[in-house]
Amino acid sequence: MRSEQKNISNIYQLDGKVPLSKAVPFGLQHVLAMFVANIAPIIIVAGACGLDTARTAGLIQTAMIIAGIGSMVQLYSIWRIGARLPIVMGISFTFVSVFCFIGPTYGYEAIIGAVIVGGVLEGILGLLAKYWVKLISPIVAASVVTSIGFSLLSVGASSFGGGSGVEDFGSVQNLLLGTITLLCCIVFNVFAKAYWKQLSVLFGLVVGYIVAVCMGMVDFSAVSTAGWISLPKLLPVVPVFNLGAIISTLVIFLVSATETIGDTSALAATGLHREVTTEELSGSIAADGFVSALSGIFGCLPITSFSQNVGLISMTKVVNRFTIFTGCIIMVLAGFFPMFGALLATLPDAVLGGCTLMMFGNIVISGLQMIAKCGFTQRNITIAALSLSIGLGFTQVPEIFAVFPQIIQNVFAENCVAVVFLVSVIMNLVLPKDMEAM
Repeated sequence: MRSEQKNISNIYQLDGKVPLSKAVPFGLQHVLAMFVANIAPIIIVAGACGLDTARTAGLIQTAMIIAGIGSMVQLYSIWRIGARLPIVMGISFTFVSVFCFIGPTYGYEAIIGAVIVGGVLEGILGLLAKYWVKLISPIVAASVVTSIGFSLLSVGASSFGGGSGVEDFGSVQNLLLGTITLLCCIVFNVFAKAYWKQLSVLFGLVVGYIVAVCMGMVDFSAVSTAGWISLPKLLPVVPVFNLGAIISTLVIFLVSATETIGDTSALAATGLHREVTTEELSGSIAADGFVSALSGIFGCLPITSFSQNVGLISMTKVVNRFTIFTGCIIMVLAGFFPMFGALLATLPDAVLGGCTLMMFGNIVISGLQMIAKCGFTQRNITIAALSLSIGLGFTQVPEIFAVFPQIIQNVFAENCVAVVFLVSVIMNLVLPKDMEAM
């Protein structure tokens, strides 16, 4: 009994044996937390590019397989590719705006060509991180993590209301469903004992889903038409290497790398209670890039670390790599078995929103704690205050970027993380190191 209890407590350790029956629920919790966000970018970009339903469904399958493979690489690494940390990967939202421009203009084939080239270049940049990562000082990383949390709050609120663009957004049914889910998460976290507390998000998702079924808010039509098994196709589209598309996408890859730095720093700080190492940052960025290139080879979009799963780890403190690995297996299975993926895809947005609000708020608090750990010197306050005020403020009124070229607007106008990163890095380079003595 004592040995079993010790094994269960290993969920809070990076390495250690955890019983499969205990590991699977925590792994499933990670899959449910990221599933809708993993497929949403594909649905948006596929719609903008005019892809048919069959091609879109194939991309969704591939997205789950690539997410699982990418997460495995982050967990256990291949050579220097991968952080060996419990980082969950998924299709990146960061690229949506630029792809919605490239796709209709140059074709989906140009997107795939840009993803392959940009992914390889980001991967190489990650392997060389030790030569430039010192530009990312602790106060820069803390500011970026804080901005990631703030940027996700609107995503959680949008899901709570039923999902962006739906006809019944903000309806009584959606708000009631989101509230029930949120209350279930809170109540379970308060009254559950020992390690069971950390399954509060999974409990909320399950109860919320059951309530949604009872309310008639779950559409099972996609499940009935889904096949039993399907394999991803190598180069389902012939990539086109358009220079304009590659340059535009490469800039977004740099932005994605900064988000990965913030996510990896936040995970180390909140999950492992230490600062991230240069090797971990290097491996994390390299995995982002090279797995994105692999995703492009299979006709899919770039992959990156998922902030919502960092928030989940921040809340539960479950960092065991084997435990997260079971979630990776579930993601891959969801890709090979379309019916399984179709069932997970029926999860209503309002249920997901009820669970993610607290998770995203935890990322904000984690960022603020990182800022506090850096110390409230005049220099740190200036960097954090100015980068966050410009990043959060300017992107709330994107019209302020109207005088800039379209590529600048695509990168910065609605991406507060990119703006915060740029401003904080510049401030960190130009401000005197000894401002207190002046």
